[in-house]
Amino acid sequence: MGLGVLSISNSRSPFTALSLCRQLVVALIALVAIGGATRVMEAGLACPDWPLCYGSLLPAKQMSLQVFLEWFHRLDAFFVGIGLIVLLAMALIDRDQLPRWLPWVSGLALLLVALQGALGALTVTQLLRFDIVSAHLATALLLVALLSGTAQMLQPHAVAPRPPLAQPLCAAAGVVLYGQCIAGALMATQWASGRCLRLAEGCAWLSAHRSLATPAAALALLSVLLVLALPSPKPARRLLTFAGVLVAAQVLLGVLTLRLSLSEPLVTVGHQLVAALLIATFSAAAVALRPTPSPALRHG
Repeated sequence: MGLGVLSISNSRSPFTALSLCRQLVVALIALVAIGGATRVMEAGLACPDWPLCYGSLLPAKQMSLQVFLEWFHRLDAFFVGIGLIVLLAMALIDRDQLPRWLPWVSGLALLLVALQGALGALTVTQLLRFDIVSAHLATALLLVALLSGTAQMLQPHAVAPRPPLAQPLCAAAGVVLYGQCIAGALMATQWASGRCLRLAEGCAWLSAHRSLATPAAALALLSVLLVLALPSPKPARRLLTFAGVLVAAQVLLGVLTLRLSLSEPLVTVGHQLVAALLIATFSAAAVALRPTPSPALRHG
């Protein structure tokens, strides 16, 4: 996806690393959305082999909407992997200019991408087994949170008052939202919502997802109100203003998804896209609200 426009300048710098991290976050969120579209359109097995598709890098003869979704999903994942290799190389080569923690974080992200690739392969070879597909999404969302937080850490630290408990509250909201996403994945990968609405089967998964939605939304909105009501750093205020809009959109999309009985793929995919955006936003907000780090931590 957007990593095709990646350009690493000759003069490596924290700004270049920040730009790369931001592009990786965009590519990862797109990866989650495309994965959601692949599932909704029942295209998970459109390419019967892995890592190629019909034994080709570009299956032009077999190309259809379903094949394109699965092929493009793999292409985006490939570019994410390349981008993380570049980030790790940059962190090691320019360790005198970049934070000391960056090689460790980028190395961890690269390991998660390797795990993501292995889970992607198992998704195909194990014929979309629900636990593997759910783990595939869970790993992707972990990467979104990690890279979004990393991008925020690379930005200049805002010197401003922090509301009491704002950072742990944002972090807790991010964790609860992540759990809600996993519950949604377990429900979706077993087609439990459709079975419940049409056949009255598998309703426990749908009930669990819906029961978690209220505390997740409440905790997220409490974080938003706390930061916006009290003096806070500007980056955190911007992020949590956006988060408030996302929470409202997610609730609306969740209601629409059920009211439309999953008949509108764009609504269902939008629900997963907004979930990924929420994970990215709360991860960044928790980092933006961190206490001022020591100079030794900020610079290698």
